[in-house]
Amino acid sequence: MYKELFRQIARLVLQPEKAWKELAEKEEKGDEFLVRFVYPLIGLLAASAFIGILFTEKKFNTELAVKSSVRAFVSFFGGFYLTAYLLNKLWKELFKREDNLRLWQRFVGYSLVAVFTIRIVFSLLPLLPLSEFVILRFFILFGATMYIVWEGAIPYMHIGEKIRLRFTLFVSFFIVLLPEIIDRFLFMLMPGLRV
Repeated sequence: MYKELFRQIARLVLQPEKAWKELAEKEEKGDEFLVRFVYPLIGLLAASAFIGILFTEKKFNTELAVKSSVRAFVSFFGGFYLTAYLLNKLWKELFKREDNLRLWQRFVGYSLVAVFTIRIVFSLLPLLPLSEFVILRFFILFGATMYIVWEGAIPYMHIGEKIRLRFTLFVSFFIVLLPEIIDRFLFMLMPGLRV
């Protein structure tokens, strides 16, 4: 299962145009996509947050590692579902398209691959020079996500070339920012989760 997951991540990050065309042709039943792709990635993200804190702090602090893991899990689990739901509703209102939550869950889940990958790397290696530069990290996340969304807009979401740029900017903004907003919201509301 994880071998196929890593293969899919590599295809989406390195060859998104080809990956989106393959995904557009692939039939996925029910919640197969969630179980096969999104949930394992969220689990890997939570595990990397746990391991990253556990082994990079000066003191061996299990409590802090668990808090970090919970915060990562909740922000990305909630961010994934909230993003898919909101984009589905806006899809209907702004783009005058038919309501299709499953399509949006798949598109958001696959488009989040760059965000997941970068967050996992920074969780495991928090001492990387870029980990301290929040603005630079945001631009890396936004740029990588925009590239993946741009390539998937036409073959997967059947967007016209005229609105492709607007669609890409709009969707990428939601995909990158909603998990971050939930993370900050948790930080403010739950001091016990502060890392």
